[in-house]
Amino acid sequence: MYLVKVVETFRVDSEPEVKRIIEEAKNDGRFELIKYEAVKKQKKAKGEVIDEWTRVTLHKGFNVEAEPTSTIDIVYNVSQGAFPDPISNDDDDDSLF
Repeated sequence: MYLVKVVETFRVDSEPEVKRIIEEAKNDGRFELIKYEAVKKQKKAKGEVIDEWTRVTLHKGFNVEAEPTSTIDIVYNVSQGAFPDPISNDDDDDSLF
């Protein structure tokens, strides 16, 4: 199995961060940055803007589909508090279910 390409979407809170994430992707030799886009977004309530951010989308190429040359291992690390750990069990019950 060969990874061909991925699309990553980020929420970014400042213009310098947007520029940094795009420049880092352009200079990363592990993949080809096929395309990218940055779209300003707003959340409104009762006609007022209550939140603003930029959605950055990166299209990364790893292999040519017809002639792949490398295998890629993908690892996702999630910061504490983002998702509950499905392995840890804080209950006193030692059963699996």
